[in-house]
Amino acid sequence: MAKKSPRSKCLEALQKLTRLKACDESGFCRCVTCGHTDYFTQMQGGHFIPKGNSSRWALEPENVHVQCPSCNLFQMKHGTASHAYTLYMIDFYGRDFVDQMLASKSETLKLYKRDYEEMLSDWNAQIKEHLHRVGH
Repeated sequence: MAKKSPRSKCLEALQKLTRLKACDESGFCRCVTCGHTDYFTQMQGGHFIPKGNSSRWALEPENVHVQCPSCNLFQMKHGTASHAYTLYMIDFYGRDFVDQMLASKSETLKLYKRDYEEMLSDWNAQIKEHLHRVGH
């Protein structure tokens, strides 16, 4: 099996942390695009700006929110989830911030091994706290 890159490890940790932060004490969270509610392990961390389109936003917590697999895997490209996600982002962060995100999505952000290590350490500590909160 191939070894995961530091970036891949951070992406996985951020997506897990996103779901855990959004869930209630029973471990359930709600999709920001369709409203479906399920246990956090059945949900995903969906990117508002797709991670392949932006090195600037791929690992920013403000860009990742809970989505059900249907919205994240299919509806973002072929349905109405991207429109619903945009409305959610505007409601949550405000139009100016969303406009800033979109305007800067093609910017590159150079991260070094140490940057990934620090992110991963911080996010794993938060994941541990949230897992304890939901009884895992």
